[in-house]
Amino acid sequence: MSEHGHTQQEITQRIGDPPGRGVLRDAVYGAIDGAVTTFAIVAGVAGAGLSSFIIVTLGLANVLADGFSMAAANYSGTKAELDNMRRIRKIEELHIQRYPEGERLEVREILAQKGLRGDVLDQATDAITEDRESWIALMMEGEYGLSGVDPHPLKSALTTFLAFLAAGIVPLFPFILGLGNAFFISTTLTMVTFFAIGALKSFWSLSPWWRSAGETLVIGGVAAAIAFFVGALFHA
Repeated sequence: MSEHGHTQQEITQRIGDPPGRGVLRDAVYGAIDGAVTTFAIVAGVAGAGLSSFIIVTLGLANVLADGFSMAAANYSGTKAELDNMRRIRKIEELHIQRYPEGERLEVREILAQKGLRGDVLDQATDAITEDRESWIALMMEGEYGLSGVDPHPLKSALTTFLAFLAAGIVPLFPFILGLGNAFFISTTLTMVTFFAIGALKSFWSLSPWWRSAGETLVIGGVAAAIAFFVGALFHA
C-alpha cells in the first residue's frame, strides 16, 4: 500500500499539487486492446490457413493504424472532457456574477452535505465565497462532480499508442523471426502478455494479482478463440 509523509510541508505540497488520474487507465486500455486486436488478426489469418507474410503484413498494419486510431480517439475524447470542464467553469463564473446569492446557497448546501453545521457552516461558506477561485472550484466538484485537475489529452494519447504498440507487437514476433510452430509460440506469448498486464494492473488494485491476471487472461483468450474460430470457417 502506498505511503506518504504527513509533515505540514509534505501535506501542503501534496494537496496543493495533486497528480490527477494519471495515465494508468490509458496504459492498461492500450496494452490490452493492442494484444487482443493483433492476436485476433494473427488467429483469424492463421485459422484461414494463410501465409506468415500475410500475418505479419496485416499485423503490423493493425499495430500502426489501429494504435494511431485509438490514440487519436483517446486524444479527442480527453480533449472533449477538458473542453466540457472549461465550458462548465464559464457557466459558474457567469452564475456567480449574475446570481451571487443563489450560488452562495449552493455552496452552503454542498458544505452542509459534507457534514458542516451551525456557525462552522456559516463561517466556511463566508470564507469560500470570499475567494472566487475557491468558490468556482467547490462548485465544479460539488455540483458537477468534476476534478480540479485538468486531464492531459496529448499525454493520454501517447500513453495509449505506446502501450498498444508494445503489447500489440508481441503476437507477431514468432512470424517476424520465421520460427517454427510460430502460431503456437505466438499464442503462448500473447497469453503470457495478457497475464502480465493483469498482474501489473493489480499493483493499483485491492484485488490479488492472480485474480487480476486471470481476469485479463480470460478476456484476451475469449477474443482470440472467437477470432480463430471465425478464421477457421474460411479455411480452404
